[in-house]
Amino acid sequence: MSTEYTGGGDPQRSIELLWGVHERPRRGPKPKLTIDMIVSAAIRLADAEGLPALSMRRVADHLGVAAMSLYTYVPSKAELIDLMMDTVHGELGRPGQDADGWRPKLEAIAHANWRLYHRHAWMLQVTTNRPPLGPHTMIKYEHELGAVDGAGLTDLEMDAVISLLAGYVQGAARNAVDAAQLEQRTGMTDEQWWTASAPVLEKIVDASHFPLSGRVGTAAGEEYGSAFDAARNFEFGLPLVLDGVERLIASRS
Repeated sequence: MSTEYTGGGDPQRSIELLWGVHERPRRGPKPKLTIDMIVSAAIRLADAEGLPALSMRRVADHLGVAAMSLYTYVPSKAELIDLMMDTVHGELGRPGQDADGWRPKLEAIAHANWRLYHRHAWMLQVTTNRPPLGPHTMIKYEHELGAVDGAGLTDLEMDAVISLLAGYVQGAARNAVDAAQLEQRTGMTDEQWWTASAPVLEKIVDASHFPLSGRVGTAAGEEYGSAFDAARNFEFGLPLVLDGVERLIASRS
């Protein structure tokens, strides 16, 4: 479940920070920190300990300064979240820019976002209904729209296709990250959990009442060593999503 939101701070101040439009002190000693230093420290903290561990005080501790000094640069955690999200979006670059055709371009975009969520799992705990209106996020959106520009879709359909793909990747990545975190927290692999659970289940449940789930579940368990394989499911579902986009595009010709 999401624990933070982008767009939750002061819109004007957030946009100024995202685009580097902030006042610099005219007199006095040189500032000890920069916005980039603060954002980098916050990202490292969230990567290592998760978003719930993120606070202005913890970021200040990592930088070796007093917590109150951060507010000179960033007014609150809300604006910091915007800056963090926009910064990591900058890692994406322009995936699939040299690919020929909308489909391989969208495939490259999907895989690049999948990898980004795995590098920064805390992103999955941030709701972005109000996206951070920074340069990297806008470049990301512009590039992704470019993958389907000229394919015969309306502007609204182009936006919907990108949203559909983003939602699919985010959901698949969340399943994968959740599975990995569950194993870390319990100290037990899925295979070990099923091995411990199966004998008890067999004693209590009459398998003849569940013939389909028994057959299919057994096949999946033998193949995956688990109830599911998040990475394989992502690769299985992505072509199906793109098939739907292909049918939409074909209907416009």
